[in-house]
Amino acid sequence: MPLMTWTEKLSVGIRVIDDDHKRLIGLLNELYDAMQAGRGRQALGNILDGLIQYTKLHFAREEKFFADTGYPGAIPHKQEHEKLTSQVLEVQQKYAAGSSAALSIAVLNFLQNWLMQHIQVSDQRYRPHFTSCGIH
Repeated sequence: MPLMTWTEKLSVGIRVIDDDHKRLIGLLNELYDAMQAGRGRQALGNILDGLIQYTKLHFAREEKFFADTGYPGAIPHKQEHEKLTSQVLEVQQKYAAGSSAALSIAVLNFLQNWLMQHIQVSDQRYRPHFTSCGIH
């Protein structure tokens, strides 16, 4: 059973963004599955790499929509993106330095909390703006 399941409650009403969020939830569930199988430490490196690569793509996509539509909340939203990127890079450095398997649990909890908060609160703020600009 996955740790986090996609529901319409998480939808921002923009297919490409929803698909990105589904992929990020998939990465979280991959880490969870690996931890359940006792492979959390081994899986963490690949999942962190995938998370960094995919969040860059996702954040760039959102930020392009911000620029294209003149989204008024762009600056604080971009700051959230920068903060997450910095936090994930810090975790990746700890992993590379050989931190313990407890890091997997911390990463799992952090990602789950961040994804839920970011999608359900921050990303929902741009939904009406994008919809009014014809982005679906």
